[in-house]
Amino acid sequence: MVARRYIAVIEQSIFRERDMSDGRKTLARYTIEEEHKHPGASGDFSGLLDSVATSVKIISHQLTKGALVGALGNAGSGADVNVQGEVQKKLDVVSNDVMLKENEWTGYLAGMASEEMDDVYHLPAQVRRGKYLLVFDPLDGSSNIDVNLTVGTIFSILKSPRPGEDATAEDFLQPGTEQVAAGLALYGPSTMLILTTGDGVDGFTLDRDIGDFVLTHPKLRIPEDTKEFAINASNERFWEPPVKRYVSECLAGKTGPREKDFNMRWIASLVAETFRILTRGGIFMYPKDNKDPSKAGRLRLMYEANPISFMIEQAGGQASTGRQRIMDVAATDLHQRVPFIFGSKNEVERIVRYHEESDQGGDKVFSSPLFSSRSLFKD
Repeated sequence: MVARRYIAVIEQSIFRERDMSDGRKTLARYTIEEEHKHPGASGDFSGLLDSVATSVKIISHQLTKGALVGALGNAGSGADVNVQGEVQKKLDVVSNDVMLKENEWTGYLAGMASEEMDDVYHLPAQVRRGKYLLVFDPLDGSSNIDVNLTVGTIFSILKSPRPGEDATAEDFLQPGTEQVAAGLALYGPSTMLILTTGDGVDGFTLDRDIGDFVLTHPKLRIPEDTKEFAINASNERFWEPPVKRYVSECLAGKTGPREKDFNMRWIASLVAETFRILTRGGIFMYPKDNKDPSKAGRLRLMYEANPISFMIEQAGGQASTGRQRIMDVAATDLHQRVPFIFGSKNEVERIVRYHEESDQGGDKVFSSPLFSSRSLFKD
């Protein structure tokens, strides 16, 4: 049995070497080359990225099994909810456990925080404490699981202010500008890993034949202009005037003030929306609204908005609450929510300008027939 395993490893190594002879770059080679740009690097950061990538491979494998292993549906009795007040899916729990167990033993981390957990995850006592913090949403878009649509994992890496010691919740409360890396995994027709370490954004595709991620989308750039926008139009009655104004102008198309037609997209999967924007441009909006006045926004700053904003900015786009750059928002709570608008630079700047005009009293002069007697969304 041992001999057969050894032979299999050798065969895989030979195949990997042959398959990479066309110049394609694996994630392992990519991280090593990035590390070489920083003399004195310990290798911990590369090791952490490799561990996160392994977690993604395991989650991807679990997702492909789906109903075959009874992994679909709600966790427990169906009444189990996470700290966000959301019903947990079985694969939410599985994915969270994978991220924790695969990364807790590495010695690179001082602690982890997950969207699915109330508080910071403390490492086992016997594990060496490292100098990094890992923040993640283990399975974004999990409401799409049972209908076999795209879901993903979002993660952010920060430096611990107290390396070598157990992390506290306060250690994680850093602005997005302090991130040293951020990424997302996309579990779609192919499994992809999108990553930034502060030097652009690169996309990797999982090659299952060799069991490794391969660089397929180097240096992603977001076009500054776009004709696509994404928003949940069913919430129109709760939007603020600047958002209504922006969407109204898009819907008016060539006959309106924008003098061009727009297409509306809504996948209801943040990771899928992000990848679409990274590859062909667009704008995504989950703005502030009055649907639930107790919440400042709908998406989580630490687990979603900050890592995605880091990637978006590194690809030439912008990310804002409508009134403030996302990565400048002061973090006050692990599960803090914010409005989130991101994508093509010129479109984000436009909607930020509409917020500024609205806050200065500009709403008095805005009136759109699309949202009154001829409304496309009128109840």
